Amino acid sequence: MPVRTRKLIGAFLLFALVIVWSLLAMAVAQAPFIFENRLISALYYVLAGIGWVLPAMPLISWMSKPSIRR
Repeated sequence: MPVRTRKLIGAFLLFALVIVWSLLAMAVAQAPFIFENRLISALYYVLAGIGWVLPAMPLISWMSKPSIRR
């Protein structure tokens, strides 16, 4: 698969990942034990804000692989 095609697919997948991740993070943030405690809430938002990077890393490495010519 050409690099340009992989980057296009990867861009759409990253966009979908960020949208789904943020919606799930907002839904989980409404849990009473997170919502009522300021310290837990702050820690949760830090982890949720950085957490999307872990699933995005394999996708970005796949996007940047050179194409194999046959």
